[in-house]
Amino acid sequence: MAESSMKTKGSASTTAAKSSPTKRKGGSVQDILPAEESAAGQKSPPDKAVTPFMAQYLEAKADHPDALLFFRMGDFYELFFEDAKQAAAALDITLTHRGQHKGDPIPMAGVPHHSSDAYLARLIRKGFRVAICEQVEDPAEARKRGSKAVVRREVVRVVTPGTLTEDTLLEPRTSNRIAALGYAKGRTEVGLAIADVSTGQIEFLRAAPGAEGEAIAACSPKECLVAEANASDCADLVELVGAQLVVRPDARSGAQLGETLIKQVYGVSSIDGFGDFNRAELSACALLLDYLSLTQAGRQARLDPPKRSGPGEFLAIDAATRASLEIDRTLSGDRNGSLVDTVDRTVTAPGARLLATNLSRPLRDVDAITARHDAAAMFLDARGARADVRSLLKSSADLERARMRLLYGRGGPRDLAAIANGLSLGEQIAAILEREGAPLAELVSRAAQCLSMADKPDLATFVADLENALAAELPVHTRDGGFVAAGYDPALDEARSLRENARGVIAELEARYAKATGVSALKIKYNNVLGYFIEVTARHADALTRDEHAATFTHRQSLANAVRFSTLEVSELEARISRADQEALERETAIFNGFVSRLEKLGAAVAAAASALAELDVASAAAEWADETGSVRPELTTEPVFCAVDLRHPVVEAALRREGRALPPTLANSMHRETPAPG
Repeated sequence: MAESSMKTKGSASTTAAKSSPTKRKGGSVQDILPAEESAAGQKSPPDKAVTPFMAQYLEAKADHPDALLFFRMGDFYELFFEDAKQAAAALDITLTHRGQHKGDPIPMAGVPHHSSDAYLARLIRKGFRVAICEQVEDPAEARKRGSKAVVRREVVRVVTPGTLTEDTLLEPRTSNRIAALGYAKGRTEVGLAIADVSTGQIEFLRAAPGAEGEAIAACSPKECLVAEANASDCADLVELVGAQLVVRPDARSGAQLGETLIKQVYGVSSIDGFGDFNRAELSACALLLDYLSLTQAGRQARLDPPKRSGPGEFLAIDAATRASLEIDRTLSGDRNGSLVDTVDRTVTAPGARLLATNLSRPLRDVDAITARHDAAAMFLDARGARADVRSLLKSSADLERARMRLLYGRGGPRDLAAIANGLSLGEQIAAILEREGAPLAELVSRAAQCLSMADKPDLATFVADLENALAAELPVHTRDGGFVAAGYDPALDEARSLRENARGVIAELEARYAKATGVSALKIKYNNVLGYFIEVTARHADALTRDEHAATFTHRQSLANAVRFSTLEVSELEARISRADQEALERETAIFNGFVSRLEKLGAAVAAAASALAELDVASAAAEWADETGSVRPELTTEPVFCAVDLRHPVVEAALRREGRALPPTLANSMHRETPAPG
């Protein structure tokens, strides 16, 4: 679905970069040139229609005018016109010109498909959004419609700062959130919808009028969505928290649309089960869910059931105060030297993200704070269990993000291995905790229950099947094949056997041809252009063209030092090998997709296990830090009194330790101050 009225604030340089001809493999860039440029370079009349390729490009670009369009052609993503200029300047890549459009040269730049993530990361960091236009049809299928038919291409995704899922584009230990801000009843109602697409987490909350800035600052979103009617009022607020402002049409912020989209995303007939929504919250939901659908090319977002938060659940900290407190970033913008950096002893990326969230949004509920302190205290006392748990956690992959990559169709075999690894280690951690003699803290007990598979037979079977199915060495991409272990699937083993047998016959055939022709150096080789062929040195070529061999060996290619031939037997064997390779890859892909389908059905249990691992990491890390620094647990009270005895500053202490200096007496002075009761 196209939304041409989407407006963003970002970088957009138009400086031309280096200029030189660019060659592309797998597709000719000349294919996309307009009909105004003939093969001989003669200009046709300027009103002549553009080629089908250019029409296809222009249509895709018109649907996404505010994004750079990565237009897939063979092994490259090509950019044209103003997109090419901006990308060339931002990425320091070659800017060239090919053909003409309306009498002007067409600027063009491109990046290789296999390394596109690195270029995407740089563009996203500079504030761009990128529409990915892929070939969604096999060229052979396109040719069936005629020699001039164009391979069908579609925009499959719009990559934006707040909707990333790939590890190569994300900071492992930092959440990547996107927020939407909704208003109702003359701005007397304020609602927020906040999601992290990379983990599937989403939260709906209400904010007091005028306090929305504090709520947004607490979640540090990469993008903030607002309706056009509220854009001018929200621009400064969004800029203050460092997010990218995305202005959406007012029609995409209606409360009724929000309710409809919630029902669609979660497959429910009523939203009552998620709580009582006001119109501002539904407006925020509409903005967020509609935008996620847009960036996923019309597909629904994959999100876990939402969490609900009230305006008084967290301590309110405005953006300016938050910056001066240097909770997760110093005033210079660095994580190093911040509060999070100082106290972080987590050993997993999800744990680090959860710790940063906890510190950025301090709780106000004494019982909830006490539960966290109880968990840390338990691990502080249980040194052995803490060491064992942290040792296993260090080996755990990022279960949260691996799951979402697989559900979005962007994952690979290594993500399946990460799922099996995380769930298996979680089971071992649950066993360690259950062996503890002392009662477990409530938070730790809950986490252990989520990780134990004793009462989750489907989950246990899923993990066992994954461990049996996956090979020891795994490729990054499913298309590479070879990730299913031998012996797991009889049909796959049979396809692989056919392939290996065919290659054995190739070796036998090579030996037979060498003996028959008397050319011992005869070799059967393969390349992507000729397929399998017979190669001999130039001085031995006559031996294969003599009368007794001329009917068998067909000349294919002559090089400076070698001559290449083919035979009917070689061609038939090549077809057998190709079919066997294709059958094996299709079978492996089916096995992979089967596991992803099972993962989707087990989504709630896997998400709970991922959350439990992060909770245990944070609790054990707090104990580790307290043990290391000699910190003590505070006594909490609901009385309106702030009393800190022997006050210590963790960031200052850490800095003094690094410098080898003693703690000054002023940091140990007692403080006592009465404060008014909240509210």
